Amino acid sequence: MSTMNGMNISASGMTAQRLRMDIISQNIANVNTTRDEHGNVYKRKAVVFAEKNVTPFGEVLMKTAGNVGNGVKVTRIVQDNHADMRKVYDPSHPDADDDGYVTYPNVNTVQEMTDLIDATRSYEANVTAFNAAKNIALKGLEIGK
Repeated sequence: MSTMNGMNISASGMTAQRLRMDIISQNIANVNTTRDEHGNVYKRKAVVFAEKNVTPFGEVLMKTAGNVGNGVKVTRIVQDNHADMRKVYDPSHPDADDDGYVTYPNVNTVQEMTDLIDATRSYEANVTAFNAAKNIALKGLEIGK
């Protein structure tokens, strides 16, 4: 695997984890949002990752060179339609239903903070791998001195 390929893989990981952190931040910011611009309750969002695709030629070339992996990409951002919304009794709230309950998003702050820590650690690991590849390339350039 070339040094540049290693840096590209790490960079793709950093980009994907940064988007994941942005989505987690959006979830946390909307933890008490009872309606969006369409009048619906906010639903938790999650990021779906997949390995980057390569062209058939690139695939053959990578197998010949002994390389594995192409990096990561975000395939889509999905809404969590499985977790139940929180219902809180607050008849004075303007969004309360006929029974006095307000429907809040299915965002669990503890889960979001745990996911944020995970995304941060993954980002940091990619930064470390990127810096290691960069240092290897710099040391290689010093050989001729």
